[in-house]
Parts: sequence; structure tokens; C-alpha cells
Amino acid sequence: MAERLNILSKSDLIGLLREINRRGWIPNARPGNVGGVGNTLEDLLGIEENNLPIPNAAEWELKCQRRASSSLTTLFHMEPSPRALRFVPRILLPKYGWGHAEAGTRYPKDEMSFRQTINAIATTDRGFGLFVNRDEQKVVVSFDSGSAGQRHSEWLESVRVRTGLGEIDPQPYWGFIDLSHKAGSKLVNCFYVLADTKKERGQEFFHYAEIAMLETFSFQKFIATIEKGDILVDFDARTGHNHGTKFRLRQNRLPDIYEHITEIT
Repeated sequence: MAERLNILSKSDLIGLLREINRRGWIPNARPGNVGGVGNTLEDLLGIEENNLPIPNAAEWELKCQRRASSSLTTLFHMEPSPRALRFVPRILLPKYGWGHAEAGTRYPKDEMSFRQTINAIATTDRGFGLFVNRDEQKVVVSFDSGSAGQRHSEWLESVRVRTGLGEIDPQPYWGFIDLSHKAGSKLVNCFYVLADTKKERGQEFFHYAEIAMLETFSFQKFIATIEKGDILVDFDARTGHNHGTKFRLRQNRLPDIYEHITEIT
């Protein structure tokens, strides 16, 4: 593990990252930890979790991902507007929800679920999607009952009875201004690291192969990335608990939402 450091300049940190890149394959220092790829890098840098010892550190983060992973990256949590309506527990769950898989066992018999990960280029098999309305400056949740799959016909009939098969009314949305403030406060400049992985005799190894500096979050690129389907909205709620609505990003697409990209390796 690297020696604990005090204050570094950005050029010092870049030098350390290049040195780690040149070391090639490095054993996972945190086996069994899903965040092992980032934790191992922090150990090598001699820093606490995402606590960069550089001036203006509040403006910078260290983001490390496995290159081959298909998992989505959570950018931030944000409930849809109008927030006073509490859309998820008061509208989406009671009007469009379905029986929870563990209703009657882990949860009460009437426990409902609303779990959907939606994007702007295709609807889910229950008919939900996103639409970017640039004229009205908002990102809108849409429902198209005609896009629901046959296997959900019983659920769709229940929706018809509960609320009808037309568009959600009113539609949940996120205004551009609110989104810009939220995203701009969360998506600060970052050192972005992609690691290759391999296993030998049960031991996992990382090669921190691709390192870049991402600077100046771009809201226009953020909206364009939603339109391309690479930023998704994830609903995860049940009757007893709303786990929160998340904006999530497809793997390796983080550079798409920054103005300036400086390759380090």
C-alpha cells in the first residue's frame, strides 16, 4: 500500500496514476468487495475513499470502473415532478404496479411492486419509456399500452380497470432547470479510470489501463445522452418502501457528458 499522502498537485496525482498504469496487473486488495477495483486503486494511491488530497478537492472525484462490466452507474437520485403529488407511491404503484414477487411470504399479501428501468429509445415490455421534450424543457415519463408484451396481458387488464390504458395523466417529468442544478452539483470534475480484469488460480487482478481527466459537466450533452438511451431512469418501489428514483448511466459512457477530456494513459 502506498504511503499516506498529504496534499498533492494534480500533476503529482497524474504521475501516480501513470505509475500504477505501468505496473500492469495488480492483485485485488479487497477480494469479495464489489467495489474492490476502486478500493484497490485508493489503497495504491494511499487515500481514503474518494478523498483526493489535492487543492479544491471538493471539485474533483475519483471514478473507477471495470471495463467489461455491463452494470449501470448511478449518477444521482431525483423524484419526478410535480413532487407534491408523490408520483411513485401515490400514482405509479397503485395505478400501474403489480403484485410483488414475495407478497404473502416476506411481505404482506397485498404488497405491490413498481420496478422499471426506462430509456428514451425503446419502451419496456410493460410499455414505459422516456421522452425528451425540448420545447417544454423537460424529460417526461410515458406509457404506451400497445407496447406491453403479451405475457403482461393480465397486468395490463388490471391497469385498464384501475386507470385506463391511455397516457399517464398527469405525466411525471423532470424540468431541465431542476435537472441541471441536480446534475451539475453531483457530476463534478473527475479522474476517470477503466480497469481490465482477469483471474488466475482464483485470484482477481486489475490493470488500470485507461485513465482520463473529465472536466466541466455539460448539461446539453447530458440531455443528448438521455436521447441516445445511454442515461436511463430507474424506478424501484414497493408498497412498503420507495428505494428512490435514480438517473443511471450505461457503462463507459461517463466521458460523453463532459466538455473536456484529457487522456492520461
